Amino acid sequence: MCGIVGIAGNRPVAERLVSALTRLEYRGYDSAGIATQASGTIMRCRAQGKLENLAIKLGRTPLEGTTGIGHTRWATHGAPTEDNAHPHGTHHVVVVHNGIIENYLQLRADLAADGYRAETETDTEVVALLATREMDNGATPRQAVQSTLAKLRGSYALLFLFKNNDRELIAARRGSPLTLGYGENEMFIGSDALALAPFTRTITYFEDGDWAVITPEGAEIFNDLGLPVERPSRELGAYADLADKFPYPHFMAKEIHEQPETIARAINQFLDMTTGALRPLPSLDFDFTTLPRITAAACGSAYYAGATAKYWFENYAALPFDIDIASEFRYRHPRLTEGGLALMISQSGETADSLAALRHCAANGQHIASVVNVEESTMARESATIFPLLCGAEIGVASTKAFTSQLAVLLCLALKAAQARGTLEPEMLHKRIAALMLLPAALSEALKAEPQLKQVARRLAYFHDVLYLGRGPFYPLALEGALKLKEISYIHAEGYAAGELKHGPIALVEKGTPVIVLAPTDELFDKTLSNLKEVTARGAHVILITDPPGAEIAGGDAAEIIVMPQVDPAIAPIVSAIPLQLLAYHTAVERKLDVDRPRNLAKSVTVE
Repeated sequence: MCGIVGIAGNRPVAERLVSALTRLEYRGYDSAGIATQASGTIMRCRAQGKLENLAIKLGRTPLEGTTGIGHTRWATHGAPTEDNAHPHGTHHVVVVHNGIIENYLQLRADLAADGYRAETETDTEVVALLATREMDNGATPRQAVQSTLAKLRGSYALLFLFKNNDRELIAARRGSPLTLGYGENEMFIGSDALALAPFTRTITYFEDGDWAVITPEGAEIFNDLGLPVERPSRELGAYADLADKFPYPHFMAKEIHEQPETIARAINQFLDMTTGALRPLPSLDFDFTTLPRITAAACGSAYYAGATAKYWFENYAALPFDIDIASEFRYRHPRLTEGGLALMISQSGETADSLAALRHCAANGQHIASVVNVEESTMARESATIFPLLCGAEIGVASTKAFTSQLAVLLCLALKAAQARGTLEPEMLHKRIAALMLLPAALSEALKAEPQLKQVARRLAYFHDVLYLGRGPFYPLALEGALKLKEISYIHAEGYAAGELKHGPIALVEKGTPVIVLAPTDELFDKTLSNLKEVTARGAHVILITDPPGAEIAGGDAAEIIVMPQVDPAIAPIVSAIPLQLLAYHTAVERKLDVDRPRNLAKSVTVE
């Protein structure tokens, strides 16, 4: 996840900006840069790769100035090149940005019509161009920022540095966190308090919609209506161990809300967001065109991601796909197809059972690939090919952003396989790619259901047993939803294929039993609706997760309806993961449990 720092100071800032950025390296990045203002001139220095590369460039050409901004970037829109690195700027302003500007293509076209043409592939550049157009029309920096913010859709933390204004920064936050730090005749700003810890002990967290004008003497904070507001400050020392999860109370909440951005990173490595075309894959030691079979293994949530991917690979690419729980895989003595691909799925890349499955497949002549988050992990090192999740460190034990990134990467791979094998008509392939491009925005929309899910969780917290039902790719999602509830709320929950209801599970249903039904209006909707009616007839308290047409059709049969955006069936399982995560999270919070560190569980299981 990208990182932001800024200093409005009274002594040189370049070296301190780089120092602050090193404290954000844990978030992951592929390029970095800083910009300073001195004597009416903005100076920039950017570099691809690690911060050492930036430091080397600065050693050759130091930047002067007592006010500046810095950034570490994970590529989403545009390749990880120096040109695409932040800060982005014009003759008036430079900008750094965390988040995603969802309407950047429309804004770019509008700006181009007025002669303001983008020079990079990023969504961020439109922010600088919008502010520049306003200033060319006579606006002050404050007016330019206000007007620019009004045009943006999506999530962002923004920091502006203007020419001829060497004592002032302007910051804004919507969705992505931003923290203000107080010094002695200096002010600091960062994407989390961890970056500011060496400089200050007193911090303020911006609320959503806030923007601020920051000078060495202090900060004026305004809300999204432009009205001055006061935000409480706190001493960093008392919260040092929590600094990188604020403003959220738990890492799990933070990681749930990061998903529009982490998903964008996951799909960007496969999809050119500018052209809407699938990117070429890196050099592979197998060929999707002739691949006879994929054998996948994983544990926990990663297993359910693989079970969902089975539907995509077999439906879209006509490619046989077996998925096993890694701890069971070797002991059934699997018959592996010659020339097949063994695909391991993991967040940590250190899971003992999955590593054992990988080594068994390698010893039996399979091509080895891994979908993994930690690129330096044992699993990554022992794989011929890795497909990274790029979702940054996941601290909460219950997987959230890593799970959805696994789904996104696997869907992209399924579409690449379909393209190579010619199993999808070009029109249908284009439709699926277009759906992927809308996925970050759909996740942002899904997160808006949180207040309602919080209310549902308050009631769910008092039950001892919960059933989850789904069909097709929503069957593994039902299993994942039940796992999340078990992991962090300690409520017994079971996921079932909805068609199996009459084969035993319906015996568990009695008056008031909570039954969570995943039923978007896909080709299996009518069948799932029949199962919903079966449990309703027996007194179940049905919580239906569907889309607007589904809510209209099934509304009378459910006690509570959670409406998700209506999306293409390809991405619907990823969108539906959001309410399952939020429901489990708020149920655990209501029960006053340790959400991030549930009992008996570890983030990485390194023993069999």
